[in-house]
Amino acid sequence: MVASAPPAPLNRRELSQYVRRIGDRWPLERAFLGGARVADTKGALPQRQRGPEYVVLLVSSLFDGVPWLERVHQAGALWDAAEMGDRADVHCYTPVELERKRQALRVVRETVDSGLDLLPAS
Repeated sequence: MVASAPPAPLNRRELSQYVRRIGDRWPLERAFLGGARVADTKGALPQRQRGPEYVVLLVSSLFDGVPWLERVHQAGALWDAAEMGDRADVHCYTPVELERKRQALRVVRETVDSGLDLLPAS
């Protein structure tokens, strides 16, 4: 049996810079990181359906009035896949949209419930 390599640590410096880049455009009320890489760091088994490597969930009231695809495109363009080791599945919601999507989409619910909070209380 071949031992699997331990999961690579998350690039927290780049995550912090990403949140800052997003916050320069849209003040964030909440931000979460989920996906397979986060699950890896929490001890998930390697023999599983991985899904997206990173799921980024951004919440800002100022997304209101901005078309959803435009939000996602701009926020996705600010993600540095080279620094993070892979691209991200980016979700951008207003607080009201987040509550609806949390009920409707498993990936959103799991990211909020068990992902990393990128805006810890100061």
